Amino acid sequence: MNAKEIVPTERIENKILSIRGQKVILDRDLAMLYDVATRDLKKAVSRNLTRFPADFMFQITRDEFTNLKFQFGTSSTGWGGTQKLR
Repeated sequence: MNAKEIVPTERIENKILSIRGQKVILDRDLAMLYDVATRDLKKAVSRNLTRFPADFMFQITRDEFTNLKFQFGTSSTGWGGTQKLR
């Protein structure tokens, strides 16, 4: 995706989940929207933590992860290949 392309609102809205009463976008979905690898997104955030508010991100619990797996399935096509908590 080049800098001039605009992501349709529906594409973003479909990625928003509710976890702990917070509206969130999973790191893999955010990376996909920015057309970068998830690991590169995580590296960029960890290298620039002072640029993000304290509530920008949180680690989901094992139970939350299990619940998401059941919602999306665990196949490589259904959940992007993510089958374990990292």
